[in-house]
Amino acid sequence: MTEIDKTAEIALKTLQNLSEEDFAKDYAEAHYGEIVTTEWMVVHLLTHFDYHLGQINYHRRFFQKGDE
Repeated sequence: MTEIDKTAEIALKTLQNLSEEDFAKDYAEAHYGEIVTTEWMVVHLLTHFDYHLGQINYHRRFFQKGDE
């Protein structure tokens, strides 16, 4: 949990320090061969993270039902 908290803090500080111009720039690496903006990549990473949170929540509920 400590490492998750540290990672969240780093991500928040990083995002807070990005300007509108930074978001409009091309991301440093191509995404499957396609040039995308930093804004696009941030949204992509957020939705990907949410997908995994949904998986974790599903498994949590599944295993909680087994404890009842």
